[in-house]
Amino acid sequence: MSLLEMGGDMMEDDWELTSSSNPNRTLVLVGRTGNGKSATGNSIVGKKVFRSRASSLGVTSTCESQRVVQEDGQIINVVDTPGLFDLSTSADFIGKEIVRCINLAEDGIHAVLLVFSVRARLTEEEQSTLYFLQTLFGSKIADYMIIVFTGGDELEENEETLEEYLALGYPEFLKEILELCDNRLVLFDNKTSDKVKKAEQVQKLLSLVDSVVTRNNGKPFTDELFHELQEEAIKLRDQRKEVESLKGYSQNEISLFKKQIDMSYDQQLSRITEMVETKLRETARRLEQQLGEEQAARLEAEKRASEVQKRSSDEIKKLRENLERAEKETKELQKKLGKCINL
Repeated sequence: MSLLEMGGDMMEDDWELTSSSNPNRTLVLVGRTGNGKSATGNSIVGKKVFRSRASSLGVTSTCESQRVVQEDGQIINVVDTPGLFDLSTSADFIGKEIVRCINLAEDGIHAVLLVFSVRARLTEEEQSTLYFLQTLFGSKIADYMIIVFTGGDELEENEETLEEYLALGYPEFLKEILELCDNRLVLFDNKTSDKVKKAEQVQKLLSLVDSVVTRNNGKPFTDELFHELQEEAIKLRDQRKEVESLKGYSQNEISLFKKQIDMSYDQQLSRITEMVETKLRETARRLEQQLGEEQAARLEAEKRASEVQKRSSDEIKKLRENLERAEKETKELQKKLGKCINL
């Protein structure tokens, strides 16, 4: 299957370059496999459109998009992604999916929903997600991020709020992410059957999306990748129209022209995908090096702490021995003095 086919509805005739006046919203779900991205997407759309189940292996195998029309006519385009930045995922796969995701988010990205779960311990893979996003799209991507915690039902069962959960302590990198995105944070219970609760949590999320849009002057996130893919898509559309309007050519010749145009488009997408893959490999190498350095620093700190503790224990032991020896000597001296007095 060609990347053109993978792009889905990207090639509609009314497809245009990004417009800041477009009232529609495109939300992209990213996060570690098993954190509940697909379930969150289903909650936003209001029905089960993304495959979702409790699994650490991941059900979503490729980027997918679904749309829901709000009562006011606004269209919410939700793009669900596989575990793009899981540490075990290959750069080849990520590169193709990044290009597919950009094609699905044809008008740009209005909000990146970074999905965590209260059911799982936050790990280095969550940290790598932010690292990859910033490396691929630049630091500006943080202005479009919203943190979504799933597992609201579990907190409710424990009579615990998200604030109380976070107050128990969380990794330094999560504190950094929250600061980067101005503490835009929402809790989702994707298992609830309470319609009011469902509506309230989606409304809170969409309010945060509106605040992101306002902060960014109504402009969705785009970068060189978006613009290059958009230009290639427009070029393909125009070339197809030109071929279809040709006179004096047989149907077979026109079909051949179209095939050549499609091949040229696929070659351009392959080139862009390879660029992304190269960047990802370099990012993964740097991340691995950084994590290795952090781990080495952590081990060194633990070693020093152990040495300090051992030294402290040795000093305490020595002080105790000196104290016991001094007490013993004092008692012996008292005995000698007692004998002298008696004599």
